[in-house]
Amino acid sequence: MSAPERLPAPGVSPVTPIEELLTRGELTVRARIAEASNAVLFCTVTHEGESVDCVYKPIKGERPLWDFPDGNLAQRERAAYLVSEATGWGLVPTTVLRDGPYGEGMVQHWIDAGESPEAELLALVEGEEAGEGWKPVAFAEVGEGRTALLVHADDPRLRRLSVLDAVINNGDRKGGHLLPAPDGRLYGIDHGVTFHTEDKLRTLLWGWAGESLTDEARSALASLADQLADGGPLATRLAELITAAELDAVRARVAHLVRTGTHPKPSGQWPAIPWPPV
Repeated sequence: MSAPERLPAPGVSPVTPIEELLTRGELTVRARIAEASNAVLFCTVTHEGESVDCVYKPIKGERPLWDFPDGNLAQRERAAYLVSEATGWGLVPTTVLRDGPYGEGMVQHWIDAGESPEAELLALVEGEEAGEGWKPVAFAEVGEGRTALLVHADDPRLRRLSVLDAVINNGDRKGGHLLPAPDGRLYGIDHGVTFHTEDKLRTLLWGWAGESLTDEARSALASLADQLADGGPLATRLAELITAAELDAVRARVAHLVRTGTHPKPSGQWPAIPWPPV
């Protein structure tokens, strides 16, 4: 596995060149990503001679969700990006809200991870042991009455992502939402089902459940707690994207993680693993 990159200091980052490009550039739709449940458009954005590929998810193309009646998924995707940046981990591709050919929506920098990007991070193994370098998640039926152990890599990049998911209350961390980039960085995508006030955490990254948080995670969470205080930079930006109750719930989750110093365990009141898992 590639060594994780050197990380910047935690904190809400200023507007970056890529963020400005995604916000101000001209969006040109190239194709629709057919397998997505909501409208997801592959685009190119161009501004002052610079051009990058991106994903555009117009709000008009979202399917209403009964348990997420407030706001929209695009705002939650932007909020997840802001929290990721505030940790200093950079786990979510640059994500902005802007107008586009089909109205306002989320625009996110496209990460080209190649085919089956989750292959180096997830596996099904025979037997009851995960093996060196892997963490067990759960047993899965693989057909003909056989079961296999679902495992994920014991990778510090995934461990950071598991902490971020606990903070934003991610209800849909599937294998296909993990994008290891050629430069060794790992990104998580599809964060529309996040920030609920109730426990909705569903993820494939349960391998560290109940274990102590790393010193790095403790430091990032302490920084988040400061930034989420009333009038704090992150609290101010999130207040424009999620409800006051949802913002309070973020604060409560961060405080709980700081207080317990451990990775959360499945609640038992909600399916712990998303379906389909990949």
